[in-house]
Formats: sequence, C-alpha cells, structure tokens
Amino acid sequence: MRNLRSLLLILSCLFFSEVYGQDFKVNHLSDSHSMIRISSEKKYILLPIQESAPEAHIKVLVDTRLEQTIQARLAVEKVDYYVPFNLSPYKGHQVLFDLTQHAGRETKRNIADNVCWKEIKCNDSFDTTNREKFRPDYHFTPAYGWMNDPNGMVYKDGEYHLFYQYNPYGSMWGNMTWGHAVTKDLVHWTHLDPAIYANELGAVFSGSAIVDKNNVAGFGKDAIIAMYTSAGTSQTQSLAYSTDNGRTFKIYEKNPVITADIPDFRDPKLFFDEQTNEWKVIIASGQEVRFFTSKNLKDWTYESSFGLGYGNHDGVWECPDLVKVKVQGSNEMKDVLLLNINPGFPFGGSATQYFVGHFDGHRFICDSKPEITKWMDYGKDHYATVTWSNAPDNRIIALAWMSNWQYANIVPTQQFRSANSVPRDLSLFQDRDEYYLCSSPSPELLSLRGKPWIDKRATVGKKAYTYKFKKESPTYEIVLSAESLLQTTQICLSNDLGEKVLMTYDADKKTFSMNRNESGEVNFSKDFPIVTTAPTFPGKDFELRILVDRCSIEAFLNNGRTAMTNLVFPTKPYNRLSITSTTSSKMNIQVYPLNI
Repeated sequence: MRNLRSLLLILSCLFFSEVYGQDFKVNHLSDSHSMIRISSEKKYILLPIQESAPEAHIKVLVDTRLEQTIQARLAVEKVDYYVPFNLSPYKGHQVLFDLTQHAGRETKRNIADNVCWKEIKCNDSFDTTNREKFRPDYHFTPAYGWMNDPNGMVYKDGEYHLFYQYNPYGSMWGNMTWGHAVTKDLVHWTHLDPAIYANELGAVFSGSAIVDKNNVAGFGKDAIIAMYTSAGTSQTQSLAYSTDNGRTFKIYEKNPVITADIPDFRDPKLFFDEQTNEWKVIIASGQEVRFFTSKNLKDWTYESSFGLGYGNHDGVWECPDLVKVKVQGSNEMKDVLLLNINPGFPFGGSATQYFVGHFDGHRFICDSKPEITKWMDYGKDHYATVTWSNAPDNRIIALAWMSNWQYANIVPTQQFRSANSVPRDLSLFQDRDEYYLCSSPSPELLSLRGKPWIDKRATVGKKAYTYKFKKESPTYEIVLSAESLLQTTQICLSNDLGEKVLMTYDADKKTFSMNRNESGEVNFSKDFPIVTTAPTFPGKDFELRILVDRCSIEAFLNNGRTAMTNLVFPTKPYNRLSITSTTSSKMNIQVYPLNI
C-alpha cells in the first residue's frame, strides 16, 4: 500500500509539471521539492508571499552553479504581497530555482496545489508605490521588505550613507542583507540597490563603515570599508570595500579577519583612535564588548574587554558604538559607549543603554558605579542605536531602529516592516556627579515645518485647553514651552474614535510618561499596550517637543535631556490636542504641519 501511495504521488507530481506562460517552467519532483526553470528576459521574477506560510528554501543556480540561497514564504492559500528577484545580472544565462518547501505533517496538501505557482510573474518593473496607511512620512523606511538595525553609517562627499539589516524577500526577519540608501540632508532619502549579500561564510549581520583616507588597507584612497558579521556556523567578522562611493562592494578575499570561540560575537564598530594612531574596532561579545586594534584594517589584535558587572545584563549585548561627545557649556569631552541590549529594558524587550567614561587607547574606564544603568531613550521602540562615522563639523549624529523585538515581526504593516527614528545630535550634560546623554532631533528636521496651525500663548490649568486641528494630518510637531517649571501637566492626543495617547509630566516625581494603551491598534501583541516612564532633569524652563508621524510619537523634554519613542497605530490620525495642569500656568503652544 505504501509503494502504491508513493507511485500515485510521483504520478501526481509529474501531472502537475506545467509551463506557466512563456517565462518559466515549474517541475514538481516530490511532495516537498520543486524546480523553477526561468527563461524570461525580463528584469524581475515576482514571487508571491503569504506570511503565514512555511519558509521555502530556494537555491538559486546560474548555469548550474550555486549563486545564492534565499528563504521565502511562498504563498500556499493566498497572496499577501509580491517581492522581486532581480534577474538582470544573469541575462543570457540559465537561471534555476531549486526549491524545497515542507508542508508539515499536519496537512495533506499537495505542494502542486499551492497558489504560488499560478501567481508567479515576470516583469520589467516592480511597483513600490506605498499602499500602507502606517508608512511614515518623514522617517526612513525601506521601499519594501523587512528592516532592522542601522548599519555602516558613514558620511562621504556630501552624502550620509545608511546601510541597514534588510530582507528583500519578505517583510519578516530573514535573508540578512545590507540594504542601502543615501541622503544629503538627513530628511530626503534615495533608495539604492542592496550593497552586500550573504555568501558562503553566512548571512550579513550588522556592522559599520569608515572612509580609508590614507589607503592603509590598500583597497584605494578614500575607499569605503565595511566590517560586518558573517553569521554562518559561527559569527565571524568580515570586510568588504567600495571604490565607487558605496554603490558597489567587493568582498575581501581573505575573510574572516576576526574570529572568537563564543556564539554571540557580532556587530563590529570601526573607529580611528588618534591617541595611538591606529584603527580600533569594538565588537559585542556575549555580555561584554571586546576591543581590537589594527594598523591596516586587515590584521587585528585583541586589546581589552569591558562589561563585567556594569549596567544591565538581562539580555545579550549588541550593536556597540564608542564616540567622543562634548559636555554642554564647556570644552570638556567624554567618551560614550552606546550598548544595545535584548531583552533587558525595564518596560520589556530591547533598548539602548550607555556608559560615560574614558577610553585611553587600550581600554574603556566607566565613570559611574557598576550598578548604575543609563538608558538613552525610555520608549519601547528605540533600539540598535549607532552613529555616523566621519560626520561633518565633528557632529555626533545617532540613528535607531524604531521597533522592539517583542513584536517587530507582527506590527500591522505588510509591504514593509520597521522605520528608523529621526536622526538625533548627541551631547552630554551634568546632573550632580553624573553625566547623561542629551539626544535632540537634528536641526535639519526644522526644514519640514510649515506654517503653524497653532501659535499662541494660552493659560492652561485644571480646565482642559483643547484644540481640534482644522486639517486632519498624520504628521506634525507640537512644541510646548513655559518660562518657569510647570506642575503636573497632561498632554493628550486623540481622534474622533476615542483613540488616544496620554503624556504626563509629573513635577513632584520628576518623571515623564506616555500611555499608549488606547492608542489604536494594540491587540496584535500583549507586549504592545503599555505606559513607559522616564526620569526628568528639569532646568529653569520647560520645553516639550513632540514629533508625530503616521505610526510613531517621539517626545523630547528640555532639549532632549529626556527622550521617549513609542510606536502607535491609530485607526485615524490624532486630530485633537488637550492640555491640563494642576496649577494655572501660561504656556506657549505651537503646532506645525511637517511637509516632506
């Protein structure tokens, strides 16, 4: 009986071997194995994706040689969206997709019955026109697909380069590649082709890039050199380089350049140390960071480690960065070690902690006691923070991934997933014996402001000051300021459906909080509805900037001394502002539309 079933299965698979149009032919070889032989001269083959489907393992063979391996959730019952595979580099060659897709024991479905085979198309274009109501207007997002950590951020010849963890073949994590975009003003972005793909050493995880101004590596003067983690059987560090301003990269033939005998060894951040006239790299190594040194960016020597007993250790340390930051109101400079952790954040999931101290060219010495933990942003959605290398005017400009690993794969978008925070200029301020990071929206964002909807001085008190916006827009900035410290004050953003976000400045407790429990769509994850709370560092005055986009709210209190970033997914844009205070106070209220 078993042999008969096997024979019937083989006959069934042969029966379903068909040519769909003139562009490709599908052969089903078993209940889990198919081949797509592509004959099209068009630029793309468009793959239909269903996010609830199991991953198909696809080996891409060009003239029978393995070119790359990808994973894609090919549609079984319905098509959620399409992703393109670029065929143009292989024009004139035979391209074969060797595909394995296990349906699982719980289903008797024949792979040949999956809807993907009839929905695959070839085309010379791929439509990236936005179809998502929650796609931000002025925060960076990929044109399509998944994005997480910012990578390889470097400034060169008037362009800020942003590389990022990217899945070109679906809007969930996978196929880690370096996506690429550039901007001249930190506001308007140009999407470029992906920069670095996985190879035999593994997927391309996070890393950094620098400009080799003196050609110490021998790849060419002013080459952009990237160091990234090759995530294969082990995590090792590899180099790639570009001599055409980052448009194309070549993989260094002697990779990997740094290895270690630990499983979590990733996210290298390169920087030049003027104290020793050497290149350094800092690498996340489990629950510490390790420093290495090099003269030529190829040969590396271990220097020291930092982390034992310091800060939060409730998760794995990731995405480190070391920058020299100016202390406000002085000429003093301090070294700041940014260190991302997942999990470990007091409000759940992933976040950015930091340490202030001194790097002497060999090791990092923290100023604070080991038990002190400092968080860069107290919202749920500010992670993998790193800074631009070689930024002009000695600016320290940071960028973060605006999501949280607790729910990043299931937020209510599909054409793309995840945005970046707005860029932020970093400085330090001193409060008693401690130094703290101040992160303020980069001044380039001021260029987005249009003519204000509201610009007035009003009295706020126990009776709510309420303003309904004359225009319904999902993108705007609110600036609230007073010439003296306010008492407990609540700021509420709401829409006509009763969805709301409540922000509270508590003068007595010296805290600022944001409540998104009723902010809109919240039921996709039990970890999403929450109130996040941050300490405040009051000065003589009060100022609160609130940047609102289609799916996010970023609040900056007192010029960025307190920062809080939270995603929100309102059914309709918030179109009403309401302010109350325990005592009657004069407040300057400004609301600007933000126009990209």
